[in-house]
Amino acid sequence: MCSLPVPREPLRRVAVAGGTHGNEMSGIYLVRHWLLTPAELQRPSFSAVPVLANPAATAACRRYVDRDLNRTFASTFLKPTPDDPYEVTRARELNQLLGPKASGQAFDFVLDLHNTTANMGTCLIADSSHDVFALHLCRHLQLQYPELSCQVLLYQRSGEESHNLNSVAKNGLGLELGPQPQGVLRADIFSRMSALVATVLDFIELFNQGTTFPAFEMEAYRPVGVMDFPRTEAGNLAGTVHPQLQDQDFQPLQPGDPIFQMFSGEDLLYEGESAVYPVFINEAAYYEKGVAFVQTEKLTFSVPAMPALTPAPSPAS
Repeated sequence: MCSLPVPREPLRRVAVAGGTHGNEMSGIYLVRHWLLTPAELQRPSFSAVPVLANPAATAACRRYVDRDLNRTFASTFLKPTPDDPYEVTRARELNQLLGPKASGQAFDFVLDLHNTTANMGTCLIADSSHDVFALHLCRHLQLQYPELSCQVLLYQRSGEESHNLNSVAKNGLGLELGPQPQGVLRADIFSRMSALVATVLDFIELFNQGTTFPAFEMEAYRPVGVMDFPRTEAGNLAGTVHPQLQDQDFQPLQPGDPIFQMFSGEDLLYEGESAVYPVFINEAAYYEKGVAFVQTEKLTFSVPAMPALTPAPSPAS
């Protein structure tokens, strides 16, 4: 299922972004730390640039000012129009800094750091099952951290243009760590994210140095729909996520299982025809989007080997 071209040259231009959402604190404080101590991001074959993606939202400790920045990197937003919202202007600035998108001048790799209030654990977000480099990176993280059970989420829907920050670069990955409340910094998740970033950079160094990565079978999850909360005629919540579903991200939800508990005490059951795997269950940022959880399907597919880089020929004497 993988078909995107594998990089055939070393990755030299790498960025680590935090604060794409201004109240997800682990990435924000890591980037602030690295802006003061950039040597931590250096490797023998490259150095990574820390980027605070959404300074205005970060200063306000809000997810965004006008619109979700991580939904604003589609081509329609990257063209200037009058009276643009703040995040649209910021997306164009980041596109110039890290891109331009889909160009040869774009950064080789962008790692985007996120927190979620949902019980997602350590979630690795790649665009699709066609991204060989990102999936090999995911596999490397899974092997390095077996205790974390790093789940892979393929977030790009078929036929949909990528609209997240990673899509500006030639290659990218998102880290989604939780549960962590909005506007709160937890030492355990901060430390886990710092270690994962270091391992990502080490992987890029291994690739640049000519390491061969063998083929493997991978399990991943792909969104197939969303489920809203039960609501009154006025649009207010009529119930909330059922206790049996709460915190069960990436676990199978079978037809007939309870999904919502009504304020009246009644249970609402899942009426789908087959099992799905809910993620972002009761995510605080998704209340405004009308999403109680995202439904995914589990996939198993083959990822081809990633051969070693071929050394560039020496100039003729």
